[in-house]
Amino acid sequence: MQAKSLLAKIVVHAALLTGSVLFLFPLLWMLMTSVKPTSQAMEMPPRPLPYRETLKGGDGREYPAVFYTEGPKAEEKLVAMLAQNGGQVHLEMDAPGGTKVQQWVPAANVRVPGNWRWENYWKAITYKADKLGYIPFVRYARNTLYIAVLAVLGTVLSNSLIAYGFARIKWPGRDIAFGITIATMMIPFPVLMVPVYVIFKTLGWVGSPKPLWVPAFFGSAFNIFLLRQFFMSLPFELSDAARIDGCSEFRIFRSVILPLAKPALAVVALFTFMHVWNDFLGPLIYLTDQKMYTLAYGLQAYQSQHGGTQWPLLMAASTMVVLPVIIIFFLAQKTFIQGITVTGMKN
Repeated sequence: MQAKSLLAKIVVHAALLTGSVLFLFPLLWMLMTSVKPTSQAMEMPPRPLPYRETLKGGDGREYPAVFYTEGPKAEEKLVAMLAQNGGQVHLEMDAPGGTKVQQWVPAANVRVPGNWRWENYWKAITYKADKLGYIPFVRYARNTLYIAVLAVLGTVLSNSLIAYGFARIKWPGRDIAFGITIATMMIPFPVLMVPVYVIFKTLGWVGSPKPLWVPAFFGSAFNIFLLRQFFMSLPFELSDAARIDGCSEFRIFRSVILPLAKPALAVVALFTFMHVWNDFLGPLIYLTDQKMYTLAYGLQAYQSQHGGTQWPLLMAASTMVVLPVIIIFFLAQKTFIQGITVTGMKN
């Protein structure tokens, strides 16, 4: 029996490890691609780690690739380094007409790149694009954070109030109203997309970020259900004792229930932040000015209109977009798991 139990544990852990590798592979591929040069990003067969880049010279041989700048304000060019003699470097570079020229240049104008291109992250922030002149990554991050903070605030306030009314206050038709609220989860978003757009268009909000955060102040069925289940698990004797002490219903909600509901509120806040931070469809529908783009929507600017996508820069930008969500999850992991496990438990 012990041998069978040990074998079962080995099989289960092997399956879990295999699943973990499969789920982590896209993230690892994104990280590795973000520190590769463009020539290595899509090569076949792919190599997992970046390596020293080489260029083929006019004689058909492979030479180390280096960056060369003609002056302080000139752009860097990737050229082949043929030889080095003291303070001079012998380079071969492309010339107009498809020919190659060789010349000796000062070593101060040459930079030998490392295998790991960490500068891709800085280039991603200051990446040049045809339509914008540059991609304002910091502006996009500020826009996304602004919308996410307001959406989280509105979601926590509105859904906690509504869930409290469904869970802790008895009133005629409460269960019917709750059932109707839950039934709205069955309506797919594409059905509501056009009517909601017409409403925001009538209000004059299309082209502004208001449609992305104002609805958060009106509740959502899933978050209401999640918080209601948590509120119902709290002893009703706490509310009764507060009423005996003369507390109003809002005072009970604010001073008794909310402090005990921090794990569930953290779950709702984290889910909302992740949704808003990664939302692409909402900004695509409502935002028309590129200065108001969010990070998820702004990533499309890294794809060249001429078919030459800078994959390392796109992966570097994607890594910076994903990183805040990962950091927040690990910082709030204990509270998040506690909120998930406690929600729905009785007493």
